[in-house]
Amino acid sequence: MTSARALPLPTEHEEQATLVEWAEVAAAKLPELHLLFAIPNGAALASKNTGSGRRSRFSRQGAKLRAEGMKSGVPDLCLPVARGQYHGLFIEMKRTKGGMLSPEQKEWLHRLADQGYCAIRCNGWWEARTAILQYLTREVLIEGAPA
Repeated sequence: MTSARALPLPTEHEEQATLVEWAEVAAAKLPELHLLFAIPNGAALASKNTGSGRRSRFSRQGAKLRAEGMKSGVPDLCLPVARGQYHGLFIEMKRTKGGMLSPEQKEWLHRLADQGYCAIRCNGWWEARTAILQYLTREVLIEGAPA
């Protein structure tokens, strides 16, 4: 008798890449999806050994990005399309299971919601797809910021 092995849980990157792939195809029917873009604030930056056995995420590239306005906690995706009471949609992507919002991410979602954006967390690409479709068609009201 063989036992069924669970498939590995997709990473946040894989979930977001799947969503973007879906959006590129779906844009044929929903042209607003051409405006969906990623905000790569969570990009892995080169790190260096500090000499004490610890690694530092400081790098020249990281310093340049921070000088250019990179900020911790900014949501992963933006759809700059106004719908109803909202100026646009921001999505913080997480894995389907186990992804937690950092305090900075929570703060950004709240601040964006306070400014009239729909700013949400989505667990997995399918949940994000559903939220985008609901947002664009205004079928249901999406709550602004997470609790």
